[in-house]
Amino acid sequence: MASNIISSMRAFDENFEVTKDERYQALEKYFIRGGVISAVKSGKPWPKLAYPSPMRIDVQIKELEELKDVYSKKNNTWKEKLSQAKTYHQRHQFKKFAEPLYWKHVAKTISDPDYKSDAGSVSLPVHLVADPKWKPMVKMFVDDLEYRKNLVETVQNSIVYKDDKKVGKYADILQDFRSEISTSKIDDLSKKVSKLEEEIKSLQLIKKWAKE
Repeated sequence: MASNIISSMRAFDENFEVTKDERYQALEKYFIRGGVISAVKSGKPWPKLAYPSPMRIDVQIKELEELKDVYSKKNNTWKEKLSQAKTYHQRHQFKKFAEPLYWKHVAKTISDPDYKSDAGSVSLPVHLVADPKWKPMVKMFVDDLEYRKNLVETVQNSIVYKDDKKVGKYADILQDFRSEISTSKIDDLSKKVSKLEEEIKSLQLIKKWAKE
């Protein structure tokens, strides 16, 4: 008997009557991916699968596993970025102790009440002295009186700081933004990996069918 070329579940159902079990669901996913089969009635509960061959299915499985590996590696990268964003301040709380500038700040807060007041009024992010993005600002604040007073005035009077008198608030905003982006990427990639795992499992079931 000639085999039938089938590319949809509807066409399969028109040609064969089988139990809608796990294999049936696997075949459904295979068609959704654009797969094509060739099958012939065999007198058994399921028809004989002529195409794809086990070898051809192995090729498809390998392609999906390689793609899954790519997504998994990207996912791990974004997880690392998320971890870095969430622990950013905590890590810099330890890093600051290795910076001479931090200890200079500490010394000035002890010896200069006016400096201590200014640093407190702007919530100086001195714990970020090890971050190249923030170190120049902290250094200017510590070393330059005019810069310090101008910054204090800006924070106290500018509309930008109306609701938050914290000069380092943008460090928080940046890390929150990075966390949101990382979380979104992780969610998207996790879904892709999960979908590929389901497709691989489906192909493995079809491969088992092809060997019968």
